[in-house]
Amino acid sequence: MAVRPAGPPDVARLEAIENLADALLIDLLNPARWDPAPTGDQRVAMPGFVIVVSESMGGDAVGFVHVIEVDGYAHLEQLSVLPSHTRRGFGRALVDAAKGEASRRGYKWITLRTFADVPWNAPFYSTCSFVESEPDTSFHRELVETEAQLGLEQYGRRIQMTAPLLRAGHFD
Repeated sequence: MAVRPAGPPDVARLEAIENLADALLIDLLNPARWDPAPTGDQRVAMPGFVIVVSESMGGDAVGFVHVIEVDGYAHLEQLSVLPSHTRRGFGRALVDAAKGEASRRGYKWITLRTFADVPWNAPFYSTCSFVESEPDTSFHRELVETEAQLGLEQYGRRIQMTAPLLRAGHFD
């Protein structure tokens, strides 16, 4: 397994990886409509970073994590792994890499928004040191408003989760 910052060949694969991964969620939730994923170019144009994972050094990306940096916050915006590569540690490696990079950039916490009861959402993130938290900043409240406008609550309870980041050998 190899984890690395997304390069140009990886960026071209992000949209396809996310659309394939979203198919699992679509099958579970059965929404009337689900928008396709943003393009890789759209993702890397946002402030923040994208990290990919592959089976080997130089191999094709099989998953990615996208962390946006807005208003002094690190927010895990998207985690996607190809369905053929789930339950093999790729997602956890991406979360660990995202937390490490966010810490390196000086953040003390990383947040995300997810479905509370989808097994590969909140239950998975709780095994990665994320705990449910309140959206107590304008940035996080805007995310809640966006989800409400998209009607995501009709598919299950949405929550914010936060994880502390390890810095210089200890938790701040």
